[in-house]
Amino acid sequence: MTHPHSHSHRQGRRYYLSDIPLDDARRRYRAALADAGALVLMPAETARLEDARGRVTAAAVWAKLSSPHHDSAAMDGIAVRAADTIGATETAPVQLRVGEQAAWVDTGDPMPDGFDAVIMVEVVHELDSDDGGGGGAVEIQAPAAPYQYVRPLGEDIVATELVLTESHPLRPVDIGACAAAGLSEVAVRAMPRVAVIPTGNELVPVGSVPRRGDIIEFNSLVLAGMVEEWGGAAVRLDPVHDDFAALRAAVKGALAQSDVVLVNAGSSAGSEDYTARVIEDLGELVAHGVAIRPGHPIALGVADGKALIGIPGYPVSAALACELFVKPLIETKLGLPSAARPTMKASLARKTLSPIGEDEFVRVRLGRVGGKLAATPIQRGAGVIMSLARADGIVRIPRFSEGADAGAQVDVELLRDPDAIEGAAVVTGSHDLALDLLASHLRRVRPDMSLASSNVGSMGGLTALARGEAHMAGSHLFDEDSGEYNLPFIRRYLKGRGVAVVNLVHRIQGLILPKSNPKSIAALEDLTRGDVSFINRQRGSGTRLLLDYKLRELGMSPESISGYGREEYTHLGVAAAVAGGRADAGLGILSAANAMGLDFKPLLSERYDLIIPTEHYGSDILRPILAIIRGEEFRAAVDALGGYDTSMMGQVIAELD
Repeated sequence: MTHPHSHSHRQGRRYYLSDIPLDDARRRYRAALADAGALVLMPAETARLEDARGRVTAAAVWAKLSSPHHDSAAMDGIAVRAADTIGATETAPVQLRVGEQAAWVDTGDPMPDGFDAVIMVEVVHELDSDDGGGGGAVEIQAPAAPYQYVRPLGEDIVATELVLTESHPLRPVDIGACAAAGLSEVAVRAMPRVAVIPTGNELVPVGSVPRRGDIIEFNSLVLAGMVEEWGGAAVRLDPVHDDFAALRAAVKGALAQSDVVLVNAGSSAGSEDYTARVIEDLGELVAHGVAIRPGHPIALGVADGKALIGIPGYPVSAALACELFVKPLIETKLGLPSAARPTMKASLARKTLSPIGEDEFVRVRLGRVGGKLAATPIQRGAGVIMSLARADGIVRIPRFSEGADAGAQVDVELLRDPDAIEGAAVVTGSHDLALDLLASHLRRVRPDMSLASSNVGSMGGLTALARGEAHMAGSHLFDEDSGEYNLPFIRRYLKGRGVAVVNLVHRIQGLILPKSNPKSIAALEDLTRGDVSFINRQRGSGTRLLLDYKLRELGMSPESISGYGREEYTHLGVAAAVAGGRADAGLGILSAANAMGLDFKPLLSERYDLIIPTEHYGSDILRPILAIIRGEEFRAAVDALGGYDTSMMGQVIAELD
């Protein structure tokens, strides 16, 4: 997979990345594709109706039959000639002979020849039959108008009329209309075949147990799924090792069989990144590097009259590059307009810095708090696939902006249904695994709701509450002067705001250590050893404040700890750093160590509370969540994680004005 991009010259080989603005890159690439004939519409093919859902019509669809194809009864009752019913009243009913002047019909039956109206069975009085053989007479007390309760031939569809236009995506109702019009198949655009070629010596198949240095090859699953959502037919090819000749051969073969070829990774400027060279060798390299973040090292090419694109290897970069360049290409080849996602205005929950010169696409969580839609940026790393899975929307920060301030109004391109966003409870502040578990329990109990959580640390959570950007915040802030948790900080930072403080858990904080603790780390004092590296939590987190308090208590300087300045935003992030060998120790909770199969040296127990503004405490959005927290099922599930005391879970610790 790809490496972070750079500008360098090594071994006499050319390495480069340009910084073409996004809009310029799109225009330039589209012009090159048009010149090469790569934007022509896909040819027509025939699809059976049962296989046509989601396909795009290749020509106008005309009706073969009328629907209904005969006059038919629209009600159960009797078919009559309207002229025979003239003058019927309650005081002067008219009698009709069944078989001559009336005929019994059910809804949908063809109208008998010569009859032009139906009278509902409910207002027909059946007289005794003369012969018992289905004849007899009926009596009516009101006249029938011509074509009363009759579906005339062609009421729905008239033979030869236009059913669907060309370039129409077929929905289930469209397929039904085609069937009603006498069709069994329809002409549709062939689906553009998009080959996805993963590259990299480190790739192993999904389901493998990766060894050190291996990467599970999942990008092709994501890219293929996106292509299929857009109407293409994705073909996932076997990974190709980092070898120019092997990659060239794979791309050449894919070009012969496909309409678009995506090479995933190898588009950067590393020593094993061959994609741009292969594009140049086989065709034209239109652009190498676009001023976007993430996704900068994309390579845009044309070969054999087809689009050949080097997609960056980091998953977030890959998905964004596909969205920006592959989706419009597929839409054009299917004859579809570019489909824009719906957008909503939202208030940015925290200041977001962005580099000058690049359009940055920031993933956010969304939730409506007190009538205001809040957008909270989530982890921005190009390799963080979970940031895609968790995102509710994307905010584009223009290339000549340095970012956006907290509270700024931004346009959010929605990745979820707007109704789902309205049902999101926004929880921010300190991270805890129990909150992740709570999100799962909430979805099971209330599928219409979700927990939109972001990890900004305990202090960040209180700040979000003060700005009215969250329904509740997780906090475990320890006050050195009083020895109390959370309450002194609430009084200081939420002064004048009514809040309820509800306990979630008491939990064990300590040193997260590699399995078997090979360096025999037993206490905080060991962190100053020259052979020990540390991974810290971010500034403003309760864990960071707790560490600093303990260091002062022990007379230890932060500068004496190697790695004190290296930060992670969650306890699982700390545990992952230790498990991956990036650190020998980190301060965190026991449940995170258990989750990663690591050793743990307990140091102290702390109280982790949910801080809930009074106006939200009894609200519809939080009532189901508090009910879950106070239920035995959730308590048992948290206990099973290990490292928690749930004896006070759900209890109100304090109510502050």
